[in-house]
Amino acid sequence: MNTTGKPDISREKSAELYEKAKTYFPGGVNSPVRAFKSVYGTPLFIEKGDGCHVWDADGNQFIDFCCSWGPLILGHNHAKVREKVVEVIQNGISFGAPTALENELAELILKHNKFIEKIRFVSSGTEAVMSAIRLARGYTKRDKILKFEGCYHGHSDSLLVKAGSGLVTFGETSSAGVPKAFADETIVIALNDKEALQKAFEEFKDQIAAVIIEPVPANNGLLLQHKEYLQYLREISAQNGTLLIFDEVISGFRLGFEGAAGYYGIKPDIITYGKIIGGGMPVGAYGASTQIMDTISPVGPVYQAGTLSGNPVAMGAGIAQLTELLRSGFYRDLNAKAEEFAEAIQRFATARNYKFKVFTIGSMFWFAFTDKDIRKAEDIDPASMEKFKIMHRELLNRGIYLGPSGYEVGFVSSAHTKVDLEKAKRAIFDSLDLVFRG
Repeated sequence: MNTTGKPDISREKSAELYEKAKTYFPGGVNSPVRAFKSVYGTPLFIEKGDGCHVWDADGNQFIDFCCSWGPLILGHNHAKVREKVVEVIQNGISFGAPTALENELAELILKHNKFIEKIRFVSSGTEAVMSAIRLARGYTKRDKILKFEGCYHGHSDSLLVKAGSGLVTFGETSSAGVPKAFADETIVIALNDKEALQKAFEEFKDQIAAVIIEPVPANNGLLLQHKEYLQYLREISAQNGTLLIFDEVISGFRLGFEGAAGYYGIKPDIITYGKIIGGGMPVGAYGASTQIMDTISPVGPVYQAGTLSGNPVAMGAGIAQLTELLRSGFYRDLNAKAEEFAEAIQRFATARNYKFKVFTIGSMFWFAFTDKDIRKAEDIDPASMEKFKIMHRELLNRGIYLGPSGYEVGFVSSAHTKVDLEKAKRAIFDSLDLVFRG
């Protein structure tokens, strides 16, 4: 029993499944954050999703703001996506050979995205970023990569690093199994720090192949950057013969069809995308100019391959989803709905003098227990995550599902109705009252 709010929801079946899962998988999960280590209780095992709702193994129903970590911008089980998937699988699910569906999805993307001229499909965001890094190194004939603390780019070795002390530092491995030599090729600096950026280019002159950034950092809180800083990043990279990579695995097709590049009007050299282009199916992509992309095998010397790249089922789901995103007014309506939702929550917290801030852009939001403007990872108070733990539990008990970590962002989909969002707001208001007064 939760003594501060509503009784805890039943997790009996989920708990049974979790105990069994622990005998099969490390920690009982196939991706670490799913283990609910940062929040209360055992993981919820999801059985079904429809619209903006999910149901767990115990029959509990939730309004879902995780949306499979972002890609379900149309919500769960969207009819057009489902129908296209069913249509495609009538002819088979995998060939390891070209299909017309790859052409169709590529044309759909390139025709409406002025920032890239050619694209290569892969099977995940991690694979897209890993391939983009190799491409940048092969194109520039340089080895070092510069990344920013607080930006996550998947779990490939050269990017699974963190910053040490000092203004500019080589990365230190943040995972066992990552050789120090790999981390030594990665320079890590703080976000929103022009001086550190300048010093990095001075210290490693003519050595940096690429600067990689989430233009909307959304894996360690929502660390929104000023457009001027991103523009400066574009300029200093070009001045030094370094490629600029926008990791848009989360922001791509989420802020708008052209993602953060279109939102800010800044053209990077390479862009990576994630599962939103496959309607939630396992897929990713990276794109650039024809000149850069033609460095990739079989045209150029940079090797990259994938047995299931361009999987027809994923391509079909992507065609259906992106076609919906191109409908007139789609992003205007979605972003306006999300903005009103976030603003209402902020007004409530401000009126009660709660130390709580809603960071938001497009249809993404992040709840932070702070009254500060956070733009760097170091600005986040780890102690504030204790408040998120309480809030997460209270929201689950009121039928609201957020990702099980206070560092993760939330997403509004086109399937969230006014009624759903009103219910969610009331649950959030009640939960905040309990956090700050309980």
